[in-house]
Amino acid sequence: MTKNNDLHVAVVGATGAVGMQMIQTLEATDFPLTKLTLLSSERSAGKKIIYKGQELIVEVATPDKFEGVDIALFSAGGSVSKELAPEAVKRGAIVVDNTSAFRMDENVPLVVPEVNESDLLTHNGIIANPNCSTIQMVVALEPVRQAYGLSKVIVSTYQAVSGSGVAAISELKQQTKDLIEGNEIAPEVLPVKGDKKHYQIAFNAIPQIDKFEENGFTFEEMKMINETKKIMHIPDLHVAATCVRLPVETGHSESVYFETKQNGVSAQELKDLLASAQGVVLEDNPAEQIYPMPIHAVGKNDVFVGRIRKDLDKDNGFHMWVVSDNLLKGAAWNSVQIAGSLLKLGLVSK
Repeated sequence: MTKNNDLHVAVVGATGAVGMQMIQTLEATDFPLTKLTLLSSERSAGKKIIYKGQELIVEVATPDKFEGVDIALFSAGGSVSKELAPEAVKRGAIVVDNTSAFRMDENVPLVVPEVNESDLLTHNGIIANPNCSTIQMVVALEPVRQAYGLSKVIVSTYQAVSGSGVAAISELKQQTKDLIEGNEIAPEVLPVKGDKKHYQIAFNAIPQIDKFEENGFTFEEMKMINETKKIMHIPDLHVAATCVRLPVETGHSESVYFETKQNGVSAQELKDLLASAQGVVLEDNPAEQIYPMPIHAVGKNDVFVGRIRKDLDKDNGFHMWVVSDNLLKGAAWNSVQIAGSLLKLGLVSK
């Protein structure tokens, strides 16, 4: 077991939106590390980042840089993870990967600590961090599953542009400015930078996140469907998703319809249940217009839940509204939580 006073952590993709958030989260939570190595592509190498008052220089991510590293937090794209994660493991590191590279690998646990922390016990060196929109939904649904069972989930997401990276944030801001000033715009990033067409995101809603699959669902939607089943260990759970990008900088929102296996459950019972659930903050008082909104979730680690109500036609059907900071709980905080769980469970060793 690595002692907390001798813990070496690496962040891969340190200059990206999520990588920067990981570094800030490690500092904000006072994570018990003694050495932090920051890694990136050649393009970003040489940049300087301040961590706890100390100036750290970002280095090029190469296999040898993982010598002596105990935990490596990856958020530099799937191709980088596929290339370097196995190299890090060979050198003794445990990888927490924030890309989709390993999420559906049957030998890689897909973990949200509030839901399936014990899955870490079966890791083989790589642990996958789920998709941001999946994470907040399963945190809200897991207490329901434990208490009343779960048979169906239908979700519509309203996702922030930060989920597509720094370039998408810049595009939203520039388009908004140009449209207000009456200037022409030329979309280049959204919905998918590598796809054939690009659309205006300012003052718009784009019902496409990631590329379309042959079944008509997007890759993002299929992530939510498949990841939810894997994380909750319910392979026969009925799940459907529609994912939409909105002109919001940070904070994903979701309208979730779900059906419990148990009949006769009231909306108030669900509110009481979620009010005491780990990682959940209940904001549900329609009389006072209290409900979750992304603008209030930014910078917070929790998942916010509200608008809980019983379906009008289905006794075991319910609706709720789920909001969370996609860069924190949806990425950086969940990754740091996993690293903390590895320490707590005694799974980190030299």
